[in-house]
Amino acid sequence: MTVGIQYRDLISYLRTLESAVLNQLYKHPATCLAIFRRLPPLARQYVIRLLHIRQAVPQAVINSWYDPEAARDHTSSEDALLSLRLWHETTLPGGLPGWQLNPTFQEMLRQALAGGGDPWIVYGELDKDKHGRDTKFLDQYAQERWDCVLHYMVGSEVNSESGISQDAVRILLHSGLMKKEDDSPNSKNLITMEGFQFLLMDTEDQVWYFILQYLSTVETRGVSLVDCLQFIFQLSFLTLGKDYSIKGVSENLLVFLQHLREFGLVYQRKRKSGRFYPTRLAIGLASGLKELQATKDEQGYIIVETNYRVYAYTDSPLQVALLSLFCELLYRFPNLLVAVLTRESVRQALKGGITSNQITHFLKSRSHRVVLEREEGIIPMTVTDQLRLWELERDRFKFGESVLYSQFQTTGDFEMLRNYARDIGVLKYENPQKRFLVVSKSGDAEVRQFWKRHKKDYD
Repeated sequence: MTVGIQYRDLISYLRTLESAVLNQLYKHPATCLAIFRRLPPLARQYVIRLLHIRQAVPQAVINSWYDPEAARDHTSSEDALLSLRLWHETTLPGGLPGWQLNPTFQEMLRQALAGGGDPWIVYGELDKDKHGRDTKFLDQYAQERWDCVLHYMVGSEVNSESGISQDAVRILLHSGLMKKEDDSPNSKNLITMEGFQFLLMDTEDQVWYFILQYLSTVETRGVSLVDCLQFIFQLSFLTLGKDYSIKGVSENLLVFLQHLREFGLVYQRKRKSGRFYPTRLAIGLASGLKELQATKDEQGYIIVETNYRVYAYTDSPLQVALLSLFCELLYRFPNLLVAVLTRESVRQALKGGITSNQITHFLKSRSHRVVLEREEGIIPMTVTDQLRLWELERDRFKFGESVLYSQFQTTGDFEMLRNYARDIGVLKYENPQKRFLVVSKSGDAEVRQFWKRHKKDYD
C-alpha cells in the first residue's frame, strides 16, 4: 500500500496467524462468514460445493470445477484456502490426493448460512432507547473521534474534550507512526516518516492499520486476541443506526469496547450504558463493503490548476494541516484555502517519506465535483509530471557505506591497490592525481588483507 508501512488487508493478516489461533477463531459463525465473503470468487465456489460433504473430495474432481483458462484463479484460490487452514490435503483410499474442509469452519459456516447455534453476544433484548441516535449523528461522531487521532499526529490544536488517551498515544508510538523527541520524561511525540504516509491513506485503511497495531498489543493487556477478532467480525454484520446490548459481554471485551469507542468505531452515551451503536468505521472494518466507506463525505473539495495552485473548499483544520504537509499555504478564508505546490514544499514531503504517487492520489481522491469530468484530467498532467520530476531529483544519488584509502607514499602503491580493488569489483571511485580511492564496505576486508600482504613482502 505505502512504502515504509507494512500494510495488510484482512486475508493477508489472517494468514500470519498461527494454526491454533485460526482454529479458535473458526469456532464462531461471524468469523467464518466474514472470511468467506472476502475469499476469491472461485474459492467461495469451492467452499459452497464442499459445505455439506463431510469426507474428502479427490483433487481431480475439484480441478474439473474450473475452466482451464482460469488456472491462475484456481491457483490463487487454492493457496488462499490452504494458507487460511480452511482446507487441508489428505490421501483417499487408493492413494488419490484429496481436499477436505476444516471441520470447525465447515460447521460454523453452515450455522451462519442456515441458522442455529448459540445467539451472538450482542443480540440481547433491549428496551427502546429514549436517547436514540440516527446515522447522521453516528457518522459525525465517528469522524470527530477519528480526527482526534489525526489531529494529534499533525500537531494541530484540538479542545481538551476531544483529545486522545495515553493508550492511543502508546499505539501510535508502538506502531512507529510517532516517536519520542528525546529520552527526557517530558519530551514531545513527533510524527515519523511512516506517520506522514499514514496521514495520506484513506480513512478505512488508516483505521484497519491502526486496529492491527492495537491487536498486536492486546495480549500484553491480558485480553484475548481471538475474543477481540471475533467481536470485530460480529460488528461487521450489525446494522448502522441500531443499538445493541452489552449484556453477556466479558470484562475484557468491555475494555476493548471502550477503546473502540475512543477511536470512533462504536458510540456509547456513557461508559456504563447497557447499549452501544456501531458506526460505519466498525461495520466496514471487516466487511470491506465500499458503500460503507466513511470518507465519502470528505471527498470533493480540492481543485488543482496548471499553475500549481491548489484551492481547497473546506473549513476543517485537519484538512488544512494535511495539505500543509506538501503545499505552501497562501491564503486562508472561512471556507476556502489557497495553497501552491512548490519545489521546496514537495521536497519537504518527500523527505518525510511521502511519495509523489501518494500526493497525486490524495488530490485525486478529494477532487471537487466540478473537475471530475474535465477533459484534461482531474489533476493537470503538468502537475503530476512535475511532482514526479521533483521526486526523481532525490534519486540522482544513492548513498552507501564505503572506505577511503589515501596517503599512498608512491604512485606504484596506489596503482597496485587500485587495480586489485577494480579486479575484484569493489572499486567505487579513484583520483590518481591526489592518490586516493574509495572501495565498498563489503570489499574493505579483502582489500585491507591484500595491502597487509603487500607491505609485509615489501618490508
